[in-house]
Amino acid sequence: MKLGKLICLLMILVTLGACTSQLGGEPRPDIVRNYALRGLTFSAVPDLVVSEEAALYPIADVVWRGDPPGPRIAQIEAMFETAVARNRTVLDGPQPIIIDIQLIRFHGVTERTRYSVGGIYNIIFSMTVRDAGSGAIIEPARVIAANLDAPGGSDAIRLERSGQTEKVRVTEFLSSVLQAELL
Repeated sequence: MKLGKLICLLMILVTLGACTSQLGGEPRPDIVRNYALRGLTFSAVPDLVVSEEAALYPIADVVWRGDPPGPRIAQIEAMFETAVARNRTVLDGPQPIIIDIQLIRFHGVTERTRYSVGGIYNIIFSMTVRDAGSGAIIEPARVIAANLDAPGGSDAIRLERSGQTEKVRVTEFLSSVLQAELL
């Protein structure tokens, strides 16, 4: 009986999550942007709870299964670094910047969820934009919440077989989120 209620609750959460926009958080400041993205400093909120639990929805700040077991926050940092590198050719204006990213939450899906009902990758971080030369703050820290659908069951398997692994999808998503926030 408890498992049935848990699955029902999860389905409701997934349905509600699908009703939200992909990007959220604080609104972007209304300024003219013409940035050249040069780098990233990454940190995580102290004492984030990381889960390796095989539950449908672990109660934790960090749930990530797109890499082999290991230092999850460092693995997430690597995806942000790749996302920044991919945006260097797109964000190539006259104002060189670095961004400070502080991870607040990165809740993906467990194997159990991925191969059954699916879910949402819920990624929350703060971002500060700084002048790459002086370090002066151009845009103060703002919280960005981004949600990416995590297909489940046969859809997840199909994506995986076509090369769209969790890591590929989430890294591409982070690239698009950063681009949307900085253009």
